[in-house]
Amino acid sequence: MTADTRALLQRLHAEAVAQVGAADAALQALLHDREGSHDDDEHDPEGVTLSSEWSRLSGLADAATAKLRQVEDALARLDAGDYGVCLSCGRPIPAARLEVRPFAEHCVSCAERLGR
Repeated sequence: MTADTRALLQRLHAEAVAQVGAADAALQALLHDREGSHDDDEHDPEGVTLSSEWSRLSGLADAATAKLRQVEDALARLDAGDYGVCLSCGRPIPAARLEVRPFAEHCVSCAERLGR
């Protein structure tokens, strides 16, 4: 693959690292803000409940971590010379798929079969 591919994956990696950091910081801020508070936020008609905000932020953190893992795996495949090769069937992943999803692990046929 080209240097452009590496540059794209490195940019995506930096974005994912920043997203993980922001999500973790938001979770820590929520914990800090709620420390020692005994508010009954479950019945507060004025705002979002602590549990729903925690759930939302946890979902964002999980998604950011998953994206980071996918990009790191793609960089490892690039370094190993396996980037762009389907992990299931061993055939090349079409360039159009890699343009849309640079961290794709499977060709279109295998991704459809696997539900990915």
